[in-house]
Amino acid sequence: MPTARSWPEPARALADIRHLLWFRRAAVRRPRAAALALVGLGGVTVAAVVLPALLGPGDDLDRLLRPALVAVVLVAVSGAVAAGGGRELLARDPASVFPVSPVTDHLGALLLAPLSAGWLIQAWGLLGLTAAVAGPGAVPVALAWLVAATALAQAVGWAGEYLRRRGVLAWFAVPLAGLGALPAPLVADAVRHGGPAAQAVAFVALLAATILLVAVGSVLAVVTARRVPRDETRRETATHAPRPLPRSDLALLRRTDRASVWRSVPLRRGTLLLALAPGAVALAGGLDWSSLVLLPGLVASGCVLLFGVNLWCLDGRGMLWRESLPVPPRTVVAARVWVLVEVLLGGSGLTLALGAVRAGRPSGPEVLAVVLALAVVVGQAVSAALRWSLAHPYAVDLRSARATPAPPLVMVGYSLRLAVATTLSGLLLAGLAGVGRVDLLATAAIGLLAVSALRVVRAARRWEDPERRAGVVAVVVA
Repeated sequence: MPTARSWPEPARALADIRHLLWFRRAAVRRPRAAALALVGLGGVTVAAVVLPALLGPGDDLDRLLRPALVAVVLVAVSGAVAAGGGRELLARDPASVFPVSPVTDHLGALLLAPLSAGWLIQAWGLLGLTAAVAGPGAVPVALAWLVAATALAQAVGWAGEYLRRRGVLAWFAVPLAGLGALPAPLVADAVRHGGPAAQAVAFVALLAATILLVAVGSVLAVVTARRVPRDETRRETATHAPRPLPRSDLALLRRTDRASVWRSVPLRRGTLLLALAPGAVALAGGLDWSSLVLLPGLVASGCVLLFGVNLWCLDGRGMLWRESLPVPPRTVVAARVWVLVEVLLGGSGLTLALGAVRAGRPSGPEVLAVVLALAVVVGQAVSAALRWSLAHPYAVDLRSARATPAPPLVMVGYSLRLAVATTLSGLLLAGLAGVGRVDLLATAAIGLLAVSALRVVRAARRWEDPERRAGVVAVVVA
């Protein structure tokens, strides 16, 4: 009896990708805003290439090119391993009704990889550095390196997920990134001193490597798809002994929300990665306290993207049950904010603890600046999370290890806005601490905290409106 071939044809995978992208585009709520966002990202990319080239050659920047190439690989690989194979072009529940092949899933994750603030910032930095060192003619080599690094990261991500489903620590796959970083010195030399011929050879070699890595990733995706996801299955089938009921409604809701966060595979992995990775960099680089002021903003803006920008997605279909409880709406908001603050403070605190090991003995203004920066960026992240969660809710299943709380393009906008706000706040506080103006430091922090508190109160009042609340519930449980 003839059966269908187990290995999907590339042409079929490409056709499925085209249809899935069409579905994504048709589901965009604000097409004009999405088009403007894409145009804006393209404009920033062009500016990242043109502006450094206009400033003339930067010979003193040569030494930064090789570390930048290696950093692109390491950041991309660590993100792919933590995500369990990259982002989903089609969520798990719709995929059970309209099954797509693992190769289609792999290609979709590759296409969605650039729609990340971390990827974009790394890409802009590498393109600008290449243009400043060797001129715009070498930019195609940098683009080819970005594409090859993304394909490598995707392949390593699938390898890590395969190990994880076999019961092996997934981070054992990260050393494979070292193989991808080996050509960095050759590529850097071709960009700096090779001339057009050497750059053309490097470009062609990187494109050939990309094709090979995409094929390898497809094989790993197929092999991984044949195994049961251990982490997700273990979390969904675990039993938890009942505990005594808390004495207040707030404590009960807080316990429920806290369990929703730490029993979710992507939230637990993402929080640990965002807390440990910047702290490890600070520890390895021996950053001083003036630089540590910027780390809480980096970690807080990353952690809030895990679920905070769509706070009510933690409930999913259970939000109908939550709304039937005889609890004031403001208590629900207070519990959710409490848990979000716990996650942000915990991640940022772990990062600062690692960075403080080699930062030396701080002065009084430096300690005050770090503490105030932590409070300010957490307040900014929480206020933004409440406003965006109420204005733009999305139906998301956070049981999947590769799920994100909002569509990719929306996540890019959220991450860039948060990164700009928290970085500017950190720079302001660090600058005031550096000149010893403790009075201005405290005044600026109090002003920023007051603005965030006002926004949180306004968002809580909006949540008390039954019509607004019903609209959010209708979207989240869909």
